[in-house]
Formats: sequence, C-alpha cells, structure tokens
Amino acid sequence: MTDAARPLNLPRFLFLTKGVGKHKEKLSSFEVALRNAGIEKFNLVRVSSIFPPGCKIITRAKGLGLMHPGQITFCVLADNSSNEPNRLIASSIGIALPAHEEHYGYLSEHHSFGQTEKVAGDYAEDLAAQMLSSTYGIEFDIDDSYDSKKEIFKIDGRIVRTSNITQSAVGDKNGLWTTTVAAAVFVL
Repeated sequence: MTDAARPLNLPRFLFLTKGVGKHKEKLSSFEVALRNAGIEKFNLVRVSSIFPPGCKIITRAKGLGLMHPGQITFCVLADNSSNEPNRLIASSIGIALPAHEEHYGYLSEHHSFGQTEKVAGDYAEDLAAQMLSSTYGIEFDIDDSYDSKKEIFKIDGRIVRTSNITQSAVGDKNGLWTTTVAAAVFVL
C-alpha cells in the first residue's frame, strides 16, 4: 500500500515496550511501570488485536522519537498488578504476522500469575498465532507442542513470524504494589 493510498488513521509503525513499577499505591505503581516502559507521557487508548496491513515494526527509540507528550496514542496494552509478597506476575504481548504484508496480523495480550517470563511470552505468542490461523481456516491447537505449531506455519506458508514482548516481576517482599506492563504502541 502506497503512502498516498494509506488511510490517515492506519498506523504506519508499531514499537514494543515493557516495564515494571513498585509503589505503595496501585495507581502509582502502574505509572512507574509506564515510565519504565517510556510511554507515561502519552494519552494511551487501548485497542483490540489487529496488526495493520503494511505496518512496520520499529525500535522503541525510533518510535518514541516520532511522538509528542500528550499525544493520543493507540496501543495494545497488557498489565498486571499484585501487592502479595513474592507473587510472580507477568504481562505479555504476542504477535503473529502474515506472510503477505498487505494482509493484517494479530496481537494478543496475556496477564498471568505464577508463569515465568518465557511461559507467559510463549502463551501470548500462541494466542496471536491461533487468532491469525483461524482467519485462514487453519486448525491450530494451542496445547500442541512448539514443534507441531511451527510445522503448521511451515506447511501452510501464510504465517511468517511470531514473537512476543513480556515483562515479569516478583511481588515486593514488603507488600508494595508491583505492576508489569507490556505494550504494542502504534505510531500514525
């Protein structure tokens, strides 16, 4: 899709970011996590799970350089909080991209307790792949082994890549609120 034919509200870029925050107040721990992720200065609007056709994934630094404080910013945001000491929490965004750039892909958000960063990230990635697979009528069992799922991608050829960004943390030992965030941030 050429830039001239691209609708104004269709994001051109997307960047991934994550962060963790701790504070005695839950809202403040969320703010600290957003600061850690570098997106606290934007008016975040949560959107659902479509990775736009023709959208390019860029670095966090490049994405932040294209934005301005106070800007209305669309994102897929996963967040989780706990004030339970030593509680393992995670927030994850999964991505499944189609082989053809003119098609749309999927983003998923996953929030978990007791899952490691790897387990939560793999699960979010699988959720996104499952959603994209279903649009093509491909059977995809999220409980299949990793190798079985990758074989489906190879055989079918319509899903080219999956990935994730995940933030995990262990709840503060003194009971402060601990918050994790992971985000896919759109840049128009």
